[in-house]
Amino acid sequence: MPAWMETLFALLALPQYGLSTLFVAAFVSATLLPVGSEPALFGLLKLNPDLFWSAMAVATAGNTLGGMVDWWMGYGAHKVADKYAHSHVHVKALDMLEKLGPKACLLAWLPIVGDPLCAVAGWLKFPFWPCVGYMLVGKFLRYLCMTTVLLRLFPN
Repeated sequence: MPAWMETLFALLALPQYGLSTLFVAAFVSATLLPVGSEPALFGLLKLNPDLFWSAMAVATAGNTLGGMVDWWMGYGAHKVADKYAHSHVHVKALDMLEKLGPKACLLAWLPIVGDPLCAVAGWLKFPFWPCVGYMLVGKFLRYLCMTTVLLRLFPN
């Protein structure tokens, strides 16, 4: 393994840099990259159970900030997506999202469609702060539920 990769892995080791690693994992997983932050959260809490609420807050903040980046990417990509504006599926999905408005960002926690949904909210020019609020609530509830279930399934 290259030395730079060993240095990176050492820097991101959970016991030493737990919350900062969790923040980065949560942020990156909220972008359109296929990365999950739940294993990092679960691993951190198995090593440091006393960090439960701190870890929830850090994971939620990182994931919400990643969702905000998605919103801005969607906002900026509006012109690029115009070429698909006449697709039947596209029109139907946009109609549904326009009816829901910023509340659609509550679904930002969903796998596969959640992160692109934040980008679509930006593309549709939904109000930024209401979208962020709904993202925050949805992402927090996802982390809370998933982590609670995992910690009960794998107690020690």
